[in-house]
Amino acid sequence: MPANDEFMLELLLNAGLVSQRDIDPAREGAAANGHGVIDEIVARGLVSREDILRTLAADCAMDFIPLIEHIDEETLTLLTKANAQRYCSIPLRKNLDGVQIAISDPLDFDTIDSLRHLVGANLDPVVVPRTVIEEAIIKYYGSTDEALVNLVDGDPNNLIVKQRNDGDEDENTEEGDAPIIRMVHGIILDAQRMRASDIHIEPMEKRLRLRYRIDGVLQEMRDPPKRLQSSIISRIKLTAGVSIAEKRLPQDGRITLALPGTNTRIDLRVSTIPTVHGESIVMRILDKKSLLLGLPELGYFADDQSTIESILGLPDGIFLVTGPTGSGKSTTLYACLNTINKPDRKIITVEDPVEYQLTGINQVQVNVDVGMTFAAALRSMLRQAPNIIMVGEIRDVETASIAINASLTGHLVFSTLHTNDAPSAVTRLVDMGVKPFLVSSSIRAVMAQRLVRKVCPQCAQPYTPTESELRSLNLAASSVGDARFMLGQGCENCRKSGYRGRMGIFEIFTVDDDIRNLVNESGTLSELRKMARDKGMRTLREDGVRKVVAGSTTAEEVISATMGDKD
Repeated sequence: MPANDEFMLELLLNAGLVSQRDIDPAREGAAANGHGVIDEIVARGLVSREDILRTLAADCAMDFIPLIEHIDEETLTLLTKANAQRYCSIPLRKNLDGVQIAISDPLDFDTIDSLRHLVGANLDPVVVPRTVIEEAIIKYYGSTDEALVNLVDGDPNNLIVKQRNDGDEDENTEEGDAPIIRMVHGIILDAQRMRASDIHIEPMEKRLRLRYRIDGVLQEMRDPPKRLQSSIISRIKLTAGVSIAEKRLPQDGRITLALPGTNTRIDLRVSTIPTVHGESIVMRILDKKSLLLGLPELGYFADDQSTIESILGLPDGIFLVTGPTGSGKSTTLYACLNTINKPDRKIITVEDPVEYQLTGINQVQVNVDVGMTFAAALRSMLRQAPNIIMVGEIRDVETASIAINASLTGHLVFSTLHTNDAPSAVTRLVDMGVKPFLVSSSIRAVMAQRLVRKVCPQCAQPYTPTESELRSLNLAASSVGDARFMLGQGCENCRKSGYRGRMGIFEIFTVDDDIRNLVNESGTLSELRKMARDKGMRTLREDGVRKVVAGSTTAEEVISATMGDKD
């Protein structure tokens, strides 16, 4: 904290945020843990850092603003980016008192005096959390060039691990290209720092729009200059190893950023597509942390995790994961492979593309141009005598038939399918042209899934859902007496969204003898679903309701993710 602990303790006591009974144990804990009393009070959840900053601002007769929603661009020019970074401050707007300026420490009078001199006007300081100011500087001034140069030891070209194809243009860059290089690197590193999963660079008629997808939601950032559109797109394509001359067709590439001085690398999958106003680029940030996930981290309750573990222990058959694009199917399959990846098992995957490289697993990349399709790869894989096979996606009857034959000859097969719910996977395979008796004899289980945002643990507060929300969740007010409904209030940790991170909700459809007989008799989807429900299958919404009641997510998230759940 900017103020010393004793001064802050007195402020918190006077404000009624803590009592003497809180302080004495906090002192003991601070001494034992080797940090300050204020840090210990925050760690114990007695007050938040935002509450502390709000109290300090009030004592200094300053306003506290938890979130910067708008900045006057003309006022922004009163302070250079370098000085904004140096003093962790940003001018917001002009008013009757002079210039309203965001600061992070109301007791740092030297900084306030320096800012008054730099701006050349009277200041109206408002207190804003440091992380909010830092993100605003990135958003409104652009990427932190100085920080990036320091990060790569003064040479921005060292950041790139080249991804070149034979015949591509020379990678040598002119000295004048350095600002573009830093800008592209800055966009990527800013996105990674903000936990984004995708970067969208989209040419519009009069602007070059930049958006990050954070926890599944697209958020607009400060647009790069439109005049630099061609240079930015060319730099990304060159780094991704795709042709900068080809602007009429979609292209796919890959970028690896290596951070000097660390063992960390950022992998990105790059996709380009021509649009009316230029090439649109999406860069998917491949988070290698997801490779380390086990089943508990995916969001299963104990009963569902036990079911999945029993499926993974089967010697043969097919396990399908279904859901729309972006529902976490690949992450689930990787977690399953991690669970069963043992030295005594041979695992081969065929993927399009291979997003993550897994230790101890043979991974095959689909390449349609040379005839390496899913089906062709599968045929060859069977001659490699694997125990377990993972097929990235079943797209046609040929791939489905080979996967089924593999399962019937003693292999455990994992794959994905695009269906809205779990029982629909059976009818989808039949519609593709697979015989019902082959489907029923090979499918062991199907799991549909969606992703919902998790309530931020640092600002979660109990709340009472409305009658409308309870009705949507099919809950009666009288039946939720022990529920722990939680709602994020918005804090620095979650960027005022109330959510941080995502988890899965699941619908697990297991195939037993009764289901198998119904499939053989060409039962309809509604009949399959009714039988599965009678046998205890929970729908996506019902699993989501369990997680709402447990305080892990909110009714709004579950309702939004399961709008198509008719049950």
